[in-house]
Amino acid sequence: MTVGSDTPTKADDGAFSTDTRQAATVADSARDYLNRLRGGDMGSLPAVLGLLVLFVVFSSLHDRFLTMYNLANLAIQAASIIVLAMGLVFVLLLGEIDLSAGVAGGAAATVTALVLIDHDWTWWLATLAGIAVGAVIGVAIGSLVALLGIPSFVVTLAFFLALQAVPLKLIGSGGSLRFNDEVLRGLSIKNVPVTAGWIAAALIVLGFAALALWRYYSRSARGLVHQPLPLVILQIVVLAVIVLGVTALLSTNRAPNPRLFNISGIPWVLPVVVVLLLFWTFVLTRTRFGRHLYAVGGNAEAARRAGINVTRIKISAFVICSSMAAVSGVLSASYTGKVSPGSGGGNELLYAVAAAVIGGTSLFGGRGRAIDAVIGGLVIASIPNGLGLLNQAAYINFVVTGGVLLLAASVDAISRRRRSAAGV
Repeated sequence: MTVGSDTPTKADDGAFSTDTRQAATVADSARDYLNRLRGGDMGSLPAVLGLLVLFVVFSSLHDRFLTMYNLANLAIQAASIIVLAMGLVFVLLLGEIDLSAGVAGGAAATVTALVLIDHDWTWWLATLAGIAVGAVIGVAIGSLVALLGIPSFVVTLAFFLALQAVPLKLIGSGGSLRFNDEVLRGLSIKNVPVTAGWIAAALIVLGFAALALWRYYSRSARGLVHQPLPLVILQIVVLAVIVLGVTALLSTNRAPNPRLFNISGIPWVLPVVVVLLLFWTFVLTRTRFGRHLYAVGGNAEAARRAGINVTRIKISAFVICSSMAAVSGVLSASYTGKVSPGSGGGNELLYAVAAAVIGGTSLFGGRGRAIDAVIGGLVIASIPNGLGLLNQAAYINFVVTGGVLLLAASVDAISRRRRSAAGV
């Protein structure tokens, strides 16, 4: 086993590790992982376990929960929350907050709907216009926070109040705009052709396998720290089982009455979420910006002394957050089929923050991954989905969701205390 420095280092996902040893076997890797758990580095494990518990409980109480028809609906319902949470991860990594993300998405979706209806723009130009609105909002918020030093809570609360005026002014009280563009509306109500879905799934598995093996051999050849080959192969196999298994299940006819009509294929919104996940994971783990973001979130003053432009990093994080909020607003409008003055002003933001935190992103900054938003978003979406099948009162949903968020925040705080005690 090759032994490196014992100085604390930061892993690709932003997690600190006090052991840079090269694990020679799967057993060594498992031992290292258990040591990280004891040190408080739990990552997304609590969220994954919580999601499994929810699936077991709801499937045991209602036989329709695990049907492919319901699981496909669950993925569609979770998409806008996941995308919004993915954007919030960047702000939370800095130890900041964006309370305006939900209404920013509503304002951006309103602009998208207006240029589609009144100016007959193509769907992609209209979407870009909405994302541009989100980016401008992010620049304004980030500048006030980074340049003037106003707490993000105050700035984003002000924007939360102000941005609600945008759809109200453009649409009018009590009105709504139909979101019926064939492509954008089809993200929620149409499916990828089965053959295309299988091709995409195969490309994902092959691409991941090629990247994982290339990274293993390149790091091994240079004598750098790397995972043991059996563990790399195990990761490839697990991903292949998940991706190909989901594709196979969604490729079957999941219509409630399959003899009357056919519903098969992956919902279009799912590839959108996957592409965003892959892109932002690459940004966070394989770019200088991602490394600097973790550094600023871990210790802004130390990052500044190391030559990192902290102001630019903060503004960029808010721009990414608001731009992703715009994408989330478009996905939410695609699901509901309309944009109204109240779009984005409900519980969307609260659910997205809860999704990021439940997934494993720390409220204290410096720790989090894009995948956290996906796992946490599935947890958040599973609660109303399962309770709805059980015909439970609406207030039960809020109580259960609030309890899950409080539990996740408690785990985060306890883990942080254990890491501090361990000197990590």
